[in-house]
Amino acid sequence: MYTTSTGLAAWLRERPLVSDALLAALLTLAALPIALGIDVAPADGFPPPTPLSVALVVIGCAATALRRLRPFTALCVSEAAFGVLSITGYSQSLAGFAVLIMIYTVAAHRGLAIGVLALAVDQLVYLTVIVTTGGTGIVLVDVFASLVTLTVWMVGRSVRLRRAYLAELRDRAERLERAREADTRAARAEERSRIARELHDVVAHHVSVMTVQAAAARRILTSNPEGAKEALAAIEEMGRTAMAEMRNIVGVLRTDDHAAPAERGPQPGLHELPALVEQMREAGLTTQLWIEGEPRPLPPGIDLAAYRLVQEGLTNTLRHAGPSARAWVTIRHEPGEFSVCVEDDGPGPGNGAKTGGTGHGLVGIRERVALYGGILKIGPRPGGGFEVRARFPLKDGR
Repeated sequence: MYTTSTGLAAWLRERPLVSDALLAALLTLAALPIALGIDVAPADGFPPPTPLSVALVVIGCAATALRRLRPFTALCVSEAAFGVLSITGYSQSLAGFAVLIMIYTVAAHRGLAIGVLALAVDQLVYLTVIVTTGGTGIVLVDVFASLVTLTVWMVGRSVRLRRAYLAELRDRAERLERAREADTRAARAEERSRIARELHDVVAHHVSVMTVQAAAARRILTSNPEGAKEALAAIEEMGRTAMAEMRNIVGVLRTDDHAAPAERGPQPGLHELPALVEQMREAGLTTQLWIEGEPRPLPPGIDLAAYRLVQEGLTNTLRHAGPSARAWVTIRHEPGEFSVCVEDDGPGPGNGAKTGGTGHGLVGIRERVALYGGILKIGPRPGGGFEVRARFPLKDGR
């Protein structure tokens, strides 16, 4: 039963003309006995009803069928019917109640200007009736009638303001939801960009080292089988390391709730630079590491950015600087600043591959450094070779 009534109420709310027509029909049916004099006592002092008086009662009550479609027009019709009935002395039946319904409707569904105009029309009709008929002779009755009308009008205005307030809340909630979705999409795009940079750094570094080791193994395969075996073992170990790092990075993209959780490990940082330098030495690149100043903990983002910068710089040196090149990595801790520099003395391949600056690796390094307010310099060294240098500002001495 509850579901049926709820469905009927919702159906009527979606069809206001139907519900208003039902209200008008019920109001008219309730007013007819009084209009026809059936429920009117002779002591009430009303003259016998006429077809005109009955028609006016019906018109005044039936006008409520248009209360939400044309509320001000319906109010004027009800006011006219009520005024004529009052001036001619016939029973108003429920026409006065219909006027109150229309006063409430105009105040609840139209703006303030129309609402004030409706209230003025009602008071004007009431004053006209009082002046024409001499009123009831009791001032308190007239004041009470005006107060009832004003109260109904204020209730309608309150309903309208509350409806507007709720609509604003819903609109604000929708805007916040759209903003949240936009922020989520932006965060996902940023996360995809970060993962792409991480994947590029991992793949470019390890594949470059593996390529160099494979080339060395091929050259010495017949003349130095033991050396070739060591190079192949290094390739195997490098491949496993690369797969482990890629699994950790790509693991955040897994969306299967029933799948096993992805392995988690700390992001690489400066504490892994000795191992990185040793990898490059094993790949055939003479590499040295200097740490200047007193080492102190860095923000995780800067720590990762510095490590990736060194990794990208050494990888580019291994690719392009030539077989006889040497590389230097300098880490400098200073008050309020941290800097990292990767230099080499290689002549390069002679085609400007190192200085183009358009590869994904260098673009990723620029983004990382800029993200933390750092300054990046990439280009040839004054004495020959190539350098990648970055300075990061540190807050509160960190």
